[in-house]
Amino acid sequence: MAPGWLTARPIAHRGLHDPAAGVVENTRSSCAAAIAAGYAIEVDLERSADGEAMVFHDDTLDRLTEATGPLAALSARELQAVRFRATGDAMLRFCDLLALVAGRVPLIVELKSRFDGDLRLAVRAAEVAAGYAGPLAMMSFDPDLVAALRRLAPDVVRGITAERHYDDAEWTGLTRWQKQRLGNLLHLPSSRAQFVAFGIRDLPSAATWLARHGLGLPLLTWTVRTNADRARARRWADQIIFEGLRP
Repeated sequence: MAPGWLTARPIAHRGLHDPAAGVVENTRSSCAAAIAAGYAIEVDLERSADGEAMVFHDDTLDRLTEATGPLAALSARELQAVRFRATGDAMLRFCDLLALVAGRVPLIVELKSRFDGDLRLAVRAAEVAAGYAGPLAMMSFDPDLVAALRRLAPDVVRGITAERHYDDAEWTGLTRWQKQRLGNLLHLPSSRAQFVAFGIRDLPSAATWLARHGLGLPLLTWTVRTNADRARARRWADQIIFEGLRP
């Protein structure tokens, strides 16, 4: 069973970021802002060339930094030297993030995946999280990573991130069967997720209704950006992952 803290307060998507104010997603500044406001924090992890878990969303550096190319081509030290375009923040390692948060608010960490069977990010995230005393959950779009977390970090709350249709360009590498399996949460008997984080545009859905009411899994929903999203979330979910507003 997932603990009550998972749904107790709204969750700031990639931290409480505001690009206009120079506060960029998944940085020390955005996480510090969320802590100051009393929100839980959602962040993303990618794997560096030397196997470190880095706090960053994209698999390339182009969108947010002055560097280009794949994040996975650089070591952790090299990534920490990369400059963001709109802030003086350096890229955080997962261990840096845990030291910053220090249990003050819940932390929900998404492990990025290429759906290629590579479990090394889950292994490293579990190593870093060992001994962390604060409220911590890990989740992924990839059920294989979620299943691995059950073995690697059994005391860490684990969840599945999902949407219904997987029609965005980033999902072109998935087969039709994979999309059906993911969108309908058919992997739950094997992944053993303890909560679901589902796209707001796809609520309501039969799969999330069954997960929430049939299996008793808490339902988070992302990414809530408007009052209409908030109204939908109040009806169909237990808590929001938000950005661009203040709940």
